[in-house]
Amino acid sequence: MNGGRPDRGAPVGEEPSTGPDDVDAWVAGLGDSVFAPLGRRDQRIQAERYTRGLLRATGRKTLRNIADQVGGEAARQSTHHFISGSSWKWTRVRRALAATVARMTEPRALVVLPTVVPRVGTRSVGVGEQFVPHLRQTVLGQQSYGAWLASAEAAVPVNWRLVLPPGWTEDAARRRGASIPEAVRPESLEACASETALEPLRDWGVPPWPVVIDSKGLDVAECLRHFDRAGVPLVMRVCPSTPLRIDCTALQGYSDREIQAEQLVESMKRMRRPLECQDAWGRPLQDAVVSVIPVVPASMPGSRREPGRQLLLMAHWQGRERRPAKMWLTNAADLPPADVIALVELAGTVTRDFLPIAESVGLRDFGGRSFQGWHRHATMASVAHLAAVLAGPRAFPATRAAALPAACGG
Repeated sequence: MNGGRPDRGAPVGEEPSTGPDDVDAWVAGLGDSVFAPLGRRDQRIQAERYTRGLLRATGRKTLRNIADQVGGEAARQSTHHFISGSSWKWTRVRRALAATVARMTEPRALVVLPTVVPRVGTRSVGVGEQFVPHLRQTVLGQQSYGAWLASAEAAVPVNWRLVLPPGWTEDAARRRGASIPEAVRPESLEACASETALEPLRDWGVPPWPVVIDSKGLDVAECLRHFDRAGVPLVMRVCPSTPLRIDCTALQGYSDREIQAEQLVESMKRMRRPLECQDAWGRPLQDAVVSVIPVVPASMPGSRREPGRQLLLMAHWQGRERRPAKMWLTNAADLPPADVIALVELAGTVTRDFLPIAESVGLRDFGGRSFQGWHRHATMASVAHLAAVLAGPRAFPATRAAALPAACGG
């Protein structure tokens, strides 16, 4: 390490290492900063043990499986208490985790993506009928949103928000059984997704990273309102069928009738420009073309947008593609198109790292009924994710054995 971060001459996760002991060393090193907010020494010890258990255990990361890695049967009760019954504040640990990730991986954006975990029963906290846009079907399971600090080399989750269907927030007995705090109230998917990123930016004292989010399954106008009010730069991937209107205050002489995003881009060929840019891995995008058009969502009158925050529709092609490969809205009108494309490509880093790393450390494995237990497990799994990224594939082979570049979204 040089100054507390991995050698920048090699990709993150390529540090020389020999085995599991190196992962333990990374966990111990991270504990000095990430677990410092824990009030008691015994909690810090339990946090390190739990993180090591996530990294060592094979198969599903149940509390019993994790405890068996760090102390056997004698550790099961204390492990269960640490996750489901203790008093430590997960937000403080996540704040310290975000600061550590920022120092060690030099992220460029917060990427917000949903995660859906199918469940057989209905006892796990938050389980309900969830519509999954990428699957285009409804499943019984848990849905959450994660905010990932992403660079071209690595993506690490630093905040999580669990979607609670009305059956969990409106049933007093169910709330008590899951220990859902009184302050947790019903919220829309758009509010849930937005707050996952806005909480760190508003409350944690972190750098003002731009936010990248996929709008599939979300109301575009409502998401924009959240980020406009917060003054946060947003890059939002949208579907070709997203209804928009030309912003006639910025582009005069055009009709402001409602039109689908793809049709709008096709009808305004004169707005297309060649562009030199790179993907998330630094590879040049050959023969790139971009179209940039000032717009407003069809459901949001221009007068209701925050003053001075112009909204742009950007569409991107490569080579001989006849249709845009990707389309997105951004309120960061001051950013050059190449920089916006680079931010969008960072979502591919999250996709690339999710299965080989996040899945391996049990990010989706908590099946308990406790709301607090779900959040504490997700927090510890996020720390384990960072340790696996830093230690690299030679120390923790399960993490990146299947890592392949993947496209943003789905």
